[in-house]
Amino acid sequence: MRAFITSICFDERGISAMEYALMAGFVAVALTGIGVAFGTNVSSLFATMWTHIFASAS
Repeated sequence: MRAFITSICFDERGISAMEYALMAGFVAVALTGIGVAFGTNVSSLFATMWTHIFASAS
């Protein structure tokens, strides 16, 4: 049993997949934080751009 637990602890297969999953998680958390912090500003920015684009087109 001890040999099995030791082999699991030192097994490095799948480490890169775990690292990619952690990086994807960090990116998702960062994007969520940015969205929460700047959500209203970004929304008003796009609304203003939309208005200017279609106001100049007509």
